[in-house]
Amino acid sequence: MHPSGDDEYVWGVAYHIVPDKVKEVKGYLDVREINGYSIQHTAFHPADRGRADIDCTVYIGMPDNPQFLGALDPQAVALKINESRGPSGENREYLLNLEHALISLSSDSHDEHISDLARRIRQMVPPHRSAAGDAKALPTMQRISSTEEQEEVEKDA
Repeated sequence: MHPSGDDEYVWGVAYHIVPDKVKEVKGYLDVREINGYSIQHTAFHPADRGRADIDCTVYIGMPDNPQFLGALDPQAVALKINESRGPSGENREYLLNLEHALISLSSDSHDEHISDLARRIRQMVPPHRSAAGDAKALPTMQRISSTEEQEEVEKDA
């Protein structure tokens, strides 16, 4: 059972960032995650019960974020993921890699929502992108300090 009394876990991996790289890594993550995610701090409970909890910074999609769409039809979500690409690459590949990573963590780790979306994605044809379309689809990453600023950047694109 989870230390909070919940019997539901959210599985993931915590990374220790060496002190001289914190600013660089945080800057990269802030660029990659700021549109749609909010910075939160939470306790991470290692699967190894002999290890102490770790205070972690996480990026979480909160319901009050303007990018949060709420509950959607899983097939519509899968279609959007299949057709979308961001600065880090194809969203479908990200999802499939995420599912694999979650399954690899532990025999107990899984996320039925992620697995359901991955099953749907595997049944879809990946989008064909031309070399010119690839360049346009992957803008240069830049630091965005707010959702409002990101929306202005997207309007200009």
